[in-house]
Amino acid sequence: MSIRIQWKLYHKVMKHKLAVLFCLVTLILSAQAQAFQFQDATGKIHKLADYKGRWVLVNFWATWCPPCLKEIPDLIALYESRKDIMVIGVAMDFSDPQVVMDFVQSMSITYPTVLGNRQIASQLDDISLLPSTYFFDPDGKPAARQLGIISRESIERFIESKSIEKSVGQAR
Repeated sequence: MSIRIQWKLYHKVMKHKLAVLFCLVTLILSAQAQAFQFQDATGKIHKLADYKGRWVLVNFWATWCPPCLKEIPDLIALYESRKDIMVIGVAMDFSDPQVVMDFVQSMSITYPTVLGNRQIASQLDDISLLPSTYFFDPDGKPAARQLGIISRESIERFIESKSIEKSVGQAR
């Protein structure tokens, strides 16, 4: 067998192995994300599967984070005005849970609040920046991740664009 034929065969095998590896990694990451389980401050357990048919936004934030505080009113408005969106806030880097809960009350946060830590956050990712928001589509699939501040308008534009993409895909 010539070197050229061996190289083509090797290249073809490696390409196939990489494709299989990519699929496995995607499945594993998707399964991990779909398996998240958060217990909020009231003791209620929230699982992604509980919100099938709705967009789910998991927002990691902290009381000391100015961009986090700026986006909270938009998240409250989305949660209260749109039944197709579930928002779960995960408060990170706190020393006293009561400080967080007092803050939640003072900001009139109506969506569930989870007292988070690195272990809880690791169900989705290694959170390196606050705020960080993770989006899951109504089928429970990871749809997007936003590192940094997010707005109601950007969330609604994203959801609208995904709905249009889905409609176009189904029309074909």
